[in-house]
Amino acid sequence: MKELLRSTDPTVLAFASALLQGEDIDCFQMDVNMSILEGGIGIFPRRMMVRSQDYDRAARVMQDNDIPIDR
Repeated sequence: MKELLRSTDPTVLAFASALLQGEDIDCFQMDVNMSILEGGIGIFPRRMMVRSQDYDRAARVMQDNDIPIDR
């Protein structure tokens, strides 16, 4: 798996997840439990992971929808 994006904004993660699902790209959010433990103040980012072979396609989907990713 490869990290596609990292964000403290749950709406960005939900939008990105919906876009990826629409393109039949599986994704997985990591660090969800850590962000719950911090009480919702948004200091610990969640990571969106995709399979390595889907990374380029997923990055294109994010770019087309103006969601910034770190490459």
